Amino acid sequence: MDKASKALVAMLLSGGLMACSTTSQKPEEPQPKPAIEEPKDKPDGSEVDKDKQIAEKPKPVKPKPQPKKTGDGKLILGQQEWVYVPGLEENFKARIDTGATTSSISATDIVEFERDGQDWVKFTIEHDGKKSKQMALPVVRWVKVRQSSSEESQRRAVVESWVQLGDLKEKTEFTLADRTHLNYPLLLGRSFVTDVAIVDVSKEFVQKKHK
Repeated sequence: MDKASKALVAMLLSGGLMACSTTSQKPEEPQPKPAIEEPKDKPDGSEVDKDKQIAEKPKPVKPKPQPKKTGDGKLILGQQEWVYVPGLEENFKARIDTGATTSSISATDIVEFERDGQDWVKFTIEHDGKKSKQMALPVVRWVKVRQSSSEESQRRAVVESWVQLGDLKEKTEFTLADRTHLNYPLLLGRSFVTDVAIVDVSKEFVQKKHK
């Protein structure tokens, strides 16, 4: 083989080696992006509280307690209230009715008798199947009441008794009547409400129940 042929072979071999070395190189992998660190401090230099980053739920607003008295000291009453009768040591659900002149209480087993020349009555308070202990009170006066369903009038005793409504303790008159068929064992009329209370019929049980 002459020099020219040897040179040609050398050139071909060197070209093939260069092609092999070029094709065997791996493509460059993309460089990962640098991780962005979360700021540990606030702009003002204080630490970030991760718990506070979560939106807090708004706290429920508590309703304001409704007033129990007017500015001049009168009781505010709803159409229903709990009334405590100290003589019986019991609470009774009462209807506040300014249309009625005298208050009324559900009395059964009424027995008239005389003591020291004065009329007295014995009775028990009964409602919803419950009976109180028997009590005896002098009769303040007698009244005649005629029911709308009857033409005949009934003679009823009126007595005085202490009652407590909220922090007010007053002595008031009650007509004794069988109210076992009605929703309320006790009715408070104008004789109790006048000068000591105002009635808001849109409310109920404004005054606290005596314990």
